[in-house]
Amino acid sequence: MTPQLDLFGHPSVPEPPCEGACPAARDAELQRLAARLSPRIRLGTSSWAFSGWAGVVHDRALPERVLSRNGLATYARHPLLRTASLDRTFYAPIGEDDYRRHAEQVPEGFRFLVKAPQSLTAAYLFESREPSPHFMDPAAARDLFVSPCLAGLGPAAGPLVFQFPPQGRAATRDPAAFAARLQRFLERLPGGALYAVELRDRELLGPETMRALEASGARLCLSVHARMPPVQVQAAAATSLGRGPLVVRWNLHAGFAHEEAKPRYAPFDRLVDEDPATRIAIAALCRDCAEHGDDAWVIANDKAEGSAPLTLERLARAIVEGAA
Repeated sequence: MTPQLDLFGHPSVPEPPCEGACPAARDAELQRLAARLSPRIRLGTSSWAFSGWAGVVHDRALPERVLSRNGLATYARHPLLRTASLDRTFYAPIGEDDYRRHAEQVPEGFRFLVKAPQSLTAAYLFESREPSPHFMDPAAARDLFVSPCLAGLGPAAGPLVFQFPPQGRAATRDPAAFAARLQRFLERLPGGALYAVELRDRELLGPETMRALEASGARLCLSVHARMPPVQVQAAAATSLGRGPLVVRWNLHAGFAHEEAKPRYAPFDRLVDEDPATRIAIAALCRDCAEHGDDAWVIANDKAEGSAPLTLERLARAIVEGAA
């Protein structure tokens, strides 16, 4: 029997059996929206384990421990969710086998955005305030992060993001010194990966850092965060990098700290504070990428508007329809 074609023109694959989590029902409008979205644009969230996503991603509310273990395969069957951010790697490295287990749960064409361990990007360890022995150490980055990630994920590896938390006055007062060290670090990383740098200090969003990224072939990860200027300002600062992949992390609603947004938006089952200005800006950047044959990656957090999957539905509609 000839396999039935799905909305993207590929033979459909039989749905794997549910292990606790099953996909939510999809309406025809959502399927049509996904079919209109360029395959170069990958939208995703920073986790797949929120019980508040019942009826949107998962078919019913389940404990987060169940979703953490079994929810990824269900998440990856949502028509709009073609990527996911592995954020747990920011807090501690994981091994090649862990990465491989993630890759085995997603379909062909799915890609992960992966955050580097904070020990590589924070000058001081958060817990002890002792100097990090691995801060911008390319050998440690290779051994603890890049090599196991690429070997385990294989073709499912997308952008590898180095999120630099606030670097302190020594760095912000001397952006050139930070940029020089960043360039040396990036140029010594293994080849074959898309590297992106996310900042939390607007003072470092200057020409020195952009020259470091350009020289090393890395991209700026645009961060929607209270500590950073609007996403379109960051994109303008990065124009010197030229055409290439777009990486955006829509982290936090303007005007809120993380500790404020979480209780305001939980259980993350609806949009609470919509941000149409950011949505319009990101949609325009995504359309421009797709039109020029570049890939775009957008990761949304629940604390951006209240519910990351619903944020991405609105964003997808803004991309294909050209309106907020």
